[in-house]
Amino acid sequence: MTDTDENGLHPVAIEVDGASKTFVQRRRAHGRGLRRERLDVHAVRDVSFTVRAGEIVGYLGPNGAGKSTTIKMLIGILTPTAGRLRVAGLDPARQRLALARRIGVVFGQRSTLWWDLPLRDSFELHRHLYRVPDGQFRANLARFVEMLDLGPFLDTPVRQLSLGQRMRGDLTAAFLHDPAIVYLDEPTIGLDVVSKAAVRAFLAEKNREQATTIMLTTHDTADIEQLCQRVLVIDHGRLGFDGDLATLRDRLGAERTLIVDLADPRPPLTVTTPGARVVRVDGPRQWLTFPARASAAPLIAEIAARYPLADLSLREPPIEDVITRLYTRGTTPKPAAEAAAT
Repeated sequence: MTDTDENGLHPVAIEVDGASKTFVQRRRAHGRGLRRERLDVHAVRDVSFTVRAGEIVGYLGPNGAGKSTTIKMLIGILTPTAGRLRVAGLDPARQRLALARRIGVVFGQRSTLWWDLPLRDSFELHRHLYRVPDGQFRANLARFVEMLDLGPFLDTPVRQLSLGQRMRGDLTAAFLHDPAIVYLDEPTIGLDVVSKAAVRAFLAEKNREQATTIMLTTHDTADIEQLCQRVLVIDHGRLGFDGDLATLRDRLGAERTLIVDLADPRPPLTVTTPGARVVRVDGPRQWLTFPARASAAPLIAEIAARYPLADLSLREPPIEDVITRLYTRGTTPKPAAEAAAT
């Protein structure tokens, strides 16, 4: 069991220690008649990480990397082949029912709502399933109806809801029993801009108000940038990075951009700051890139000393570029300890 503090709360919400999951497949052996051969598929390999209570963590990786398998082990749907997992101090596979009352789950492409029932009735069924006290249920529902603008379609059957409306309903159902930990798998997939903004605002507020621990898998870069304090990157079943977005940008060789507005048009600027170069010129405006890990101060000082300036602005590397670079490299960035040793 995880140690608890004086309030009986677990400072560590999620513990994963050397978790692996191997699936066995059978396929026909070539040239051996009807005989079939065994194939071991290693979905997750020796993954370890810790999530503190109140964190919002992005769990990233390309399709088939092992994200969903990890989440299913943390929920208790799958039992790890090796390793140890603890969620809220419980073993997910062995204490699944007890754990269910402490967690919430949202799968972007699969609803937990009852298809033919009005949304309001689905919430009532969740109240009974999770044994939520009536006062707590009423207060939470009223609050979520306000935050997510559910009022106009509370009496609409789930099958008639738009994707954005249904997602807001799924989020409400996941949070109705005040879970300590919530897993979100692609919660904004397919949503319009307005619905995405509502979902992100809701999650940020729940985390801020109640220190709800949130583990988020997503391909939407805005979800990551606006919500996640920390990211974990998995690829081919192995955890390759654990840190903040700034460090991830640095490891992947991303570049920052300095936009320089000169007093008058000039040829591309000549600079000696290491790694800096002009990548675009448009009249008096020039764009210079330099390594994300480097300070902008030396470059700015050099330009200010040598050229007449009208204005300067600094642009961080778009998270879209970072994620694209991550997924197209074929390998994840090295863990901190390994990177420091090379």
